[in-house]
Amino acid sequence: MDIAINIMMIIISVVLVFLLLLQTKGSAFGGQFGSGGESIQRTRRGFEKTLFQFTVGIAVFFVIIGVISSIALS
Repeated sequence: MDIAINIMMIIISVVLVFLLLLQTKGSAFGGQFGSGGESIQRTRRGFEKTLFQFTVGIAVFFVIIGVISSIALS
């Protein structure tokens, strides 16, 4: 069971990194640290909103699997 949880954690972490990279694809590198030229707040719409919600869901799932993993090992 420990091996299955570890494999799931690896797969979920790779998917989470991929989703995070998809979200930052259109923004400048300096904008990630607060020094970007855009100071306009805009809302997420369409695919961007769906991608954001899916990323949050995967992150929550990652945390839940991490808690289960720590409980299973003790």
